[in-house]
Amino acid sequence: MIVGAGARPRAVFFGSPAFAVPCLRAVAAATELVAVVSQPDRPAGRGQAPAAPAVKREAEALGVPVLQFEKVRTPETHAALAALAADLFVVVAYGRILPQPLLDLPRLGPFNVHASLLPRLRGAAPIQWSIINGDRETGVSIMRMEAGLDTGPVAAMRALPIADDDTTGTLSLKLAELGAQLFTDTLPGIVGGTATLRPQDDAAATLAPLLAKGDGTLKFERPARLVSAQARGVDPWPGAATVFGGEPLKLFAPRVLEAAPNAVGSGAAAAPGTVLDVTAEGLVVACGDADQHRVAFGEIQFPGKRRMPAALARDRLRPGMRLGA
Repeated sequence: MIVGAGARPRAVFFGSPAFAVPCLRAVAAATELVAVVSQPDRPAGRGQAPAAPAVKREAEALGVPVLQFEKVRTPETHAALAALAADLFVVVAYGRILPQPLLDLPRLGPFNVHASLLPRLRGAAPIQWSIINGDRETGVSIMRMEAGLDTGPVAAMRALPIADDDTTGTLSLKLAELGAQLFTDTLPGIVGGTATLRPQDDAAATLAPLLAKGDGTLKFERPARLVSAQARGVDPWPGAATVFGGEPLKLFAPRVLEAAPNAVGSGAAAAPGTVLDVTAEGLVVACGDADQHRVAFGEIQFPGKRRMPAALARDRLRPGMRLGA
């Protein structure tokens, strides 16, 4: 079906975290948004009080009805969504895999705003892995959904450089806005039936699984650029960490430095994880390419203490000490 000229498609938006909020606003502005589907409220914070997802809070502010299904593969869920008679589903970081019977409901199709340049980084954590992998570029894709994991044909893509100081937190903000703009630009073609859907090259696909807590443990044997990338990719969760004196040490704000020929601990003899210096630039640590580069962490956090500038820890972290041992 092609919606008539000037008609606004009836849309249902699926999303949960703050990343999806800019797209929710774009969908609300460009369609007749009849409902928002978000994850159920979950315990959060020290008090473990139920907290609403960011998308739910925004939908309520927009005056749009919110549906929160405990399960999506039930006759009740199917009936509730079918009753909305939507032309379009828009899915952004919803957090659940929609079964094919639900994907078949909207007449214009279900479309997903995915935070990578597909087929690269299919899966739940594309932003994190784009940084951890040391990629120089990422972007967003508008994909028509099908039963496979992010395998559907792509209607539009837009690239974005990854800055040297980008973390998952900062890059998520940029990609959220980029995704909202790309959806706005692509929607007329979807509604008018003129959007070109390009199949993905499965042979070029890579995966981006959910992060585990252990993904934050830094691997200093890697080149400094990739150690920095790992630390930034796991910020804010699970956070970059190592071991010092038998206790965990959290590390923040990494920068890659050139190795000065006559610097303390310079040269290939400096074992990965060796503290080379503690300066105004931070805690300087040797990595796998210690003869060429090292990483300086601007901030650190000892167990039970607050995050602080690394330069304040000169009395505890001295050149020659080892991290991660």
